[in-house]
Amino acid sequence: MDIINKIEKEQMKDDVTDFNVGDSVKVHTRVVEGGKERIQIFAGIVIARRGSGVNQSFTVRKISYGEGVERVFPVHTPRIAKIEVTNRGKVRRAKLHYLRQRVGKKATLVKSADA
Repeated sequence: MDIINKIEKEQMKDDVTDFNVGDSVKVHTRVVEGGKERIQIFAGIVIARRGSGVNQSFTVRKISYGEGVERVFPVHTPRIAKIEVTNRGKVRRAKLHYLRQRVGKKATLVKSADA
């Protein structure tokens, strides 16, 4: 069991940004097209976090052209260049799946943490 923990610790990133559910984030993802690599930004609200250790992941939701788009990212993947927190949110739930039923600006409304 100690060997598994040691291997998992080697796979984990050291410089993970501290963020929580309800925060607005910009996830900078490395995308390989052909032989070239570029950074693509996915900006939205973190609606869920799950797992622990290497298996930790989070779900980001945004509204794109009136359609809700969700993407699940593993926290410790090398594909993520960085996670930038644009706005801290204050929520009373661990999962914000209720935002899926909302339309328009209400779908992106989360109270600010400083208020």
